[in-house]
Amino acid sequence: MQILLTGASGFVGRGLVPPLLARRHNITAAMRNLNAEFDLHIDQVQISGLSADQKWQPLLAGKDLVIHLAARVHVMSDNSADPLVEYRRVNVDGTLHLARQAADAGVKRFIFISSIKVNGESTTGGMAYTADGPTAPTDPYGISKMEAERGLRALADETGMEVVIIRPVLVYGPGVQANFLSMMRWLHKGLPLPLGAIDNQRSLVALDNLVDLIVTCVEHSAAANQTFLVSDGEDLSTTTLLRRMAKAIGKPAHLLPLPAWMLEAGAAILGRRALAQRLCGSLQVDISKTRELLGWTPPCSVDDALRKTGKHFLELHAK
Repeated sequence: MQILLTGASGFVGRGLVPPLLARRHNITAAMRNLNAEFDLHIDQVQISGLSADQKWQPLLAGKDLVIHLAARVHVMSDNSADPLVEYRRVNVDGTLHLARQAADAGVKRFIFISSIKVNGESTTGGMAYTADGPTAPTDPYGISKMEAERGLRALADETGMEVVIIRPVLVYGPGVQANFLSMMRWLHKGLPLPLGAIDNQRSLVALDNLVDLIVTCVEHSAAANQTFLVSDGEDLSTTTLLRRMAKAIGKPAHLLPLPAWMLEAGAAILGRRALAQRLCGSLQVDISKTRELLGWTPPCSVDDALRKTGKHFLELHAK
């Protein structure tokens, strides 16, 4: 199959390329920065970005499928006058511009990697998000992804090009950055953490599991015009995650049993409510549709994924 892959040099893209090649797909990778580490069998093309005036036609000629990973992701210190405008410019306008040209070029299927933020930021009472349930994004990133999804569905209805939408939860694996990397660093240093009594439940997804689902959606006929949620199939509390992560890197977890309400109050005083929500709140997804419609099961267990992530962390970051 002839595939155009955007965002190939990102965290998910780097993990996706090898299994696509192993299944003998031909890949044209569109990215801002060329990657010298990529297999020579990949045709790398440098682009300026996801602008609404990008000419995709030469890259789409003869392609059967597009996997769209590229996006404007979370910007922690966003100085834009109107962040939503910037997210829409890339994630909505840029995505739909690419998709329209893909449909015009005769591309059969367009796989869009969206975000669980389209569903919302948290769940309560053990009620998990579902793929076809209500959407309630609260930040500019989530809103832009929701609007892109709606535009893609409308385009599919209009043109007949199949659209597949995948909404991952937090993705971890070798090379993970941001808060997940910070937690590994804290554990490796042996720092006492006030996270020993957090009774939440959060769904995560290992990079290998997300990649496996994307590859499944490349080839599975039942994926056409569907939305899927993806996780490891095992939800963890923050406390449990830290203990199992510590085991994966061969360190004891020094966790102090501070009540969640106390952490949340302290975070509010410090202006870190969002961080407290991620550490103390729940976010669960129901992947039964993904399992049943595609016959898909996460191939990698949480502990195996944490060991693989921890091994990479120790090789690169532990001194």
